[in-house]
Amino acid sequence: MLSRIAESLFWIGRYLERADGTARILDVHLQLLLEDPWIDEDIACRSLLTVMGSFPSDDIDTVGREDVLQQLAVDRSNPSSIGYSLSAARENARRAREIVSTELWETLNTTNARMPRRLQVDKVHTFFQWVRERSALSVGVVDSSTSRDEAWQFFTLGRSIERTDMTARMLATRSLTQASGPSWTTILRSCGAYEAYLRTYRGIPSARNAAEFLLLDRLFPRSIIYSIQSAEGCMSAIDPRADRVGHSNTVLRALGQIRNDLEYRSLSEILDELPEHMYRVQKVTREASEAIRGRFFPTQAEPSWIGEIS
Repeated sequence: MLSRIAESLFWIGRYLERADGTARILDVHLQLLLEDPWIDEDIACRSLLTVMGSFPSDDIDTVGREDVLQQLAVDRSNPSSIGYSLSAARENARRAREIVSTELWETLNTTNARMPRRLQVDKVHTFFQWVRERSALSVGVVDSSTSRDEAWQFFTLGRSIERTDMTARMLATRSLTQASGPSWTTILRSCGAYEAYLRTYRGIPSARNAAEFLLLDRLFPRSIIYSIQSAEGCMSAIDPRADRVGHSNTVLRALGQIRNDLEYRSLSEILDELPEHMYRVQKVTREASEAIRGRFFPTQAEPSWIGEIS
């Protein structure tokens, strides 16, 4: 496959997952600001922007919900925003038009065209729901009509790496805001994990069980471990190697190290230092993305997302 095509498919997957994940995180936290009058809005919004890799301007004294919506929802010049992600997914589909299906192209084109330039405060929840539905529709089109060849592998590889990063960010926002942050029930609902959690644990969500489910569950598709394993499977299919000693594939080495670190470390240790562990997960996703770019996309690459937990 041409590196240009593979790169476009990889980034379509990443951008769709980024739009979906950002919509979920914003929906949870902005709703929380409306419901809890005791939360310091400026501190909460600054923390959220920092976790999402979009730092507030120095000339802004107080950061509020409107600033968060502008930077992370509709600002098409900000790589962390929903608007940028949907526009970039459509642009990458245009570059790979010869291999992208007509149905996917029309879905992405329509989504980008209907992306609003500004949001009304009373319609924010409806907008986030629309973003999740359009992202799910695009992914469903690919999954239901694409052969499981290299095209699908690169698309799914991008989604898996981005989902790992987004789940880590969601857990980081919970840990950074502590008592004023969303409850574990809210976090589970935002991931679409609440009902799956109840079927697994059969009880009211506790911090330990909810974190374990989102971090380590091998059957839930939004958990960090599941996403890492999915990325490893795609990488092995794209670049099969039978190394006698160790791993010469730098992507598999990076993903395997963080997976082993999470799987073989006690959950209490992870919870005690959750922001630090989530930072390491994000660091690995960046390293894996750079390794993939260097191995398969030696040409000019799309800008990567460099947000970090401070």
